Amino acid sequence: MEQPIVMLSLFLIFFILLLLGAPISIALGAAGTFFLIKNSLGFEILTPNFYGGIAKFPLLAVPFFILAGNIFREVGIAERIVRLVRLLTGSMYGGFAVAVVMVGAFWGAVSGSGPATTAALGVIFIPEMVKAGYPAGFSSALVASSAGLSIIIPPSVALILYGSITTDSISTLFIAGFIPGIITAFFIAAGAWIYSRYYGYRSESKFLWKDVLESTIYAAWGLIAPIVILGGIYGGIFSPTEAAVIGVFYGLFVGLFIYRSLDIKKIYNVLLESAITSAVVMIIVGFASVFTYVGLVMGVMEASAKFILSISDNPYIVLFLVMFIVFIAGMLIDPVSIYYVFVPMFLPIIIHFKWNSIWFGILFTVNIAIAQISPPLALNLYVVAPIAGIRIEEVFKSSYLFVLMIALALFVLSLYPEFALILPKILGYVK
Repeated sequence: MEQPIVMLSLFLIFFILLLLGAPISIALGAAGTFFLIKNSLGFEILTPNFYGGIAKFPLLAVPFFILAGNIFREVGIAERIVRLVRLLTGSMYGGFAVAVVMVGAFWGAVSGSGPATTAALGVIFIPEMVKAGYPAGFSSALVASSAGLSIIIPPSVALILYGSITTDSISTLFIAGFIPGIITAFFIAAGAWIYSRYYGYRSESKFLWKDVLESTIYAAWGLIAPIVILGGIYGGIFSPTEAAVIGVFYGLFVGLFIYRSLDIKKIYNVLLESAITSAVVMIIVGFASVFTYVGLVMGVMEASAKFILSISDNPYIVLFLVMFIVFIAGMLIDPVSIYYVFVPMFLPIIIHFKWNSIWFGILFTVNIAIAQISPPLALNLYVVAPIAGIRIEEVFKSSYLFVLMIALALFVLSLYPEFALILPKILGYVK
């Protein structure tokens, strides 16, 4: 079968199944299995490919970071951090809105999942923002956008997935995400401030050193969490996977013995929720590995890359095209599938232009953060809408401001790769 026909057929089957309502994992698995059988690639390699896709040491960090984030949420760390950050923003215009972004950035350093962070921050911020006069749609969109920082700022489940595909160092990807995460947070906060200034929303809290000091002590155990997790990684004490396990035990220690906010029932519910979320991720990863294997063996990924390169040999045009493809895919497909379907496709392009794959991974992940608030899929928006008690269409209307702001951040990071590479270079992770 000719490569263009194979390429179209493989993706056509996948998208038809999606349109028929099949789960992402089933659509990926069915398309891949169909081509395994049709092209006599050996049905017996289905199981080894599925298992091989998930049996990777870096991926062990995924369920543990999911569990750690859920434990930190249940322990009550978020409430303590919120109180501190609201005091720091004082009575400035949009102080409450900026506080949401600051907490979203902090939470990114303890939880690597966008939807999980959305749920954790949504129940705290949205009712209070509405009480302060902010529209429910804007409040929900802001929380969802800020939660997207969790997949950029380490530790990040998205960066773990990227590294497991490209074999890039997870530690290097983590350190590379810091400055881009802060830049993205700045653009989100700028959008929130402009909106608040235009409509006259102002924080009622006042900046008092005494209150700030008390709140810092009150939130101390939460503030230490990123230092424990990330400091251990970059101090060479443990790997990212081991750091995820440390994060779980740290959260349990704080919840059981310091704050005493955990009990057996809460722990059971957290374990159950984390197990379900992790299982969904891993099933998608397994079937996506089969899909990717078929695409590689049949030359689909290479043919797709050649087709993109045939459009232009200008690296800026190709980069724009690649990012546009990821953006459109993000509006229709879940983030896990996007990594496993499109990253192998773009690897030949990265090699062709001699792009730094660490930098490209950061751009890819920032684009996924945009996808998490871009209709119609918009995972984070579907999480906040029920919390706010409003229709999803109301959240959609307010999300476009933040889609634009994160897109501007992506543009800046595309023009200046050093924002992603300077810390890895300073620390000796990248030459």
